[in-house]
Amino acid sequence: MTEKNYLFTSESVSEGHPDKVCDRISDMVVDSYLSKDPYSRVACETLTTTNKVILAGEIRGPKIKQEEIIEKVRKCIKEIGYDQEGFSWKEQTSVESNLHAQSTDIAMGVDSKDNKDEGAGDQGIMFGYACKETEDLMPAPIFYSHKILRLMAEDRKTGKLVGIEPDSKSQVTMKYENFKPTKVTSVVISTQHSKDLNQDKVKELIKPYINKAIPNDLLTDLKDKEIYINPTGQFIIGGPDGDTGLTGRKIIVDTYGGAAPHGGGAFSGKDPTKVDRSAAYASRYLAKNIVASGLTDKCLIQLSYAIGVSKPLSIYIKLDEKDQNKIKDVEKIIKNNFDLSPRGIREMLGLNKPIYEITSSYGHFGRKPTAKGEFSWEKTDKSALFK
Repeated sequence: MTEKNYLFTSESVSEGHPDKVCDRISDMVVDSYLSKDPYSRVACETLTTTNKVILAGEIRGPKIKQEEIIEKVRKCIKEIGYDQEGFSWKEQTSVESNLHAQSTDIAMGVDSKDNKDEGAGDQGIMFGYACKETEDLMPAPIFYSHKILRLMAEDRKTGKLVGIEPDSKSQVTMKYENFKPTKVTSVVISTQHSKDLNQDKVKELIKPYINKAIPNDLLTDLKDKEIYINPTGQFIIGGPDGDTGLTGRKIIVDTYGGAAPHGGGAFSGKDPTKVDRSAAYASRYLAKNIVASGLTDKCLIQLSYAIGVSKPLSIYIKLDEKDQNKIKDVEKIIKNNFDLSPRGIREMLGLNKPIYEITSSYGHFGRKPTAKGEFSWEKTDKSALFK
């Protein structure tokens, strides 16, 4: 029998974390090509270290001058907030682009021609999840971990939070009773800061963000000794100067904080023909609409694909234990109303747009859809189908 009462923890990292700097740059490249040709193919990886950025990957699309890409890289770094001795948007940090043409073998499997529909860009398994733990139908620990760092970043950029630098991490542990989150038992926040701040001042500046991000009724039993702010001491050297960053190394932060499975494929740097990205968004879209309908309190969807094959090889559905008898009906609704081919997903969610740079930090899920088409997979416009 599954244990009903337990502790569960999720972590988040800020946009200034070295891996997230790389995710943003890679998604900027995706957006740059999609803005000029919505059917561009992009697979871009980024590496950052002390005063160095290296881009590598495969492109099929319009010609964009290397100088334009490099200038946009610097813009990303500046907007994140880096102008430090070991990493800056200025010329002291070198930017090297090694983007080249996409393999013709990959293109042959993905392209549509004659009577063949467009195939998946690779094989893989993708998961989507939704639950009623928060208003955005996300697991509570990852939702609040993201929110702490997002609020800190907003205030840092407006000048309200002075002395705090871009590289930060958070971690929230919650107690679950009868499978529901009832209280926060510990919070960890580590943040880079300027040389002139001592740790007492860092704690004074950062602690209020816990109360701003998390509802009071979840904090009633949180003791001061269970709040850990910079527990190792000073954190002055951070970002890519402190740790090398790579695209795609924060996939659990990007998804559900470990509360649901993840297929293993990263999202950032990939155009939407890559089902690692588009089918993960479609899975979330399905799961969120199912939960939003009131049919169940939580839903897990798995899709699987083969390279060059348009239809999913399998669809797996798991609902809350009390609703398992509804799975056959849900599967029938999905098959009758949703085209889960790579092209079908892109058209359904409007994914052939430059909408990805914003997704690179604070999670790809649990966000608000925008008029520009960002986070379209967070809409609940199909929930009525499942009622």
